Amino acid sequence: MNPQIVYLDGEFMPMNEARVSPMDRGFLFGDGVYEVIPVYQRQVFEWAAHLARLKYSLKATSINNPLSDEAWLDMINQLIKRHDWADQFIYLQVSRGVQIPRDHMPAADLTPTVYAYTNPLKPVADHILQHGIKVISLEDIRWLRCDIKALTLLPNVMAKLQAQAAGVDDVILVRADGSVSEGSASNLFMVKDQTLITPPNSHKILPGITRLVIEKLARRHHIDLIERDIQQDELNSADELWLTSSTKEALPITQLNGQAVGSGKPGSVWQTLRQHYQAYKNEILNPN
Repeated sequence: MNPQIVYLDGEFMPMNEARVSPMDRGFLFGDGVYEVIPVYQRQVFEWAAHLARLKYSLKATSINNPLSDEAWLDMINQLIKRHDWADQFIYLQVSRGVQIPRDHMPAADLTPTVYAYTNPLKPVADHILQHGIKVISLEDIRWLRCDIKALTLLPNVMAKLQAQAAGVDDVILVRADGSVSEGSASNLFMVKDQTLITPPNSHKILPGITRLVIEKLARRHHIDLIERDIQQDELNSADELWLTSSTKEALPITQLNGQAVGSGKPGSVWQTLRQHYQAYKNEILNPN
């Protein structure tokens, strides 16, 4: 088996040879941002939207964008070519760079550290598509800039651990005011009376690319869609709930806090949108 190849600061190398300084601010402070980008049939999916979000995160954190738009895409395509998987997902990370000595205040002349690698993108398991996932609701203890795709993911990790301890697949995070934000690494959709409802983009949630695609498809196929705050007590009477992300697309939630969501099976609106999503992927990847 050929070694897995990664990109680090302008060079491609085997993963086990990649080295980052222990004085990198990404390591010491979580001072950096990242992106996760799906690749289908060896083609980057929704690249323009992912690049726009990466640039937004860099600007919001005052980290210099280390590459041109063309260089970003060239690097990603070279990673794809170096691996045999038809479907992959790219992880790329930009930290503010190495600073000696350690200081909360970033120096003005730092060179960002750029790291990227790819892994096989596996399809969602059949049993999830047939039976959905189980989740619990938890207090959202994250910071107030969840619109930035930042490296500082400890609260998300803690939420995943709580889900595991509860014997469920994931969580829905709820702010102190009772408004629902998102999952541990995903956006949330609720269906009520055939209407698709999702929290509006704000500092409380990440502007998800899969969320964006689903909204586009809902409008294209005349499915009612509303962006508004969702209160926790509304979840108990929802007909359907979904979590969406770039690597999982849309997952149907069939149990929340031990109680069935809707019929307790993946719902009809989710099934319809899933079909539209697969057709959209084929349309984008095979335009002729």
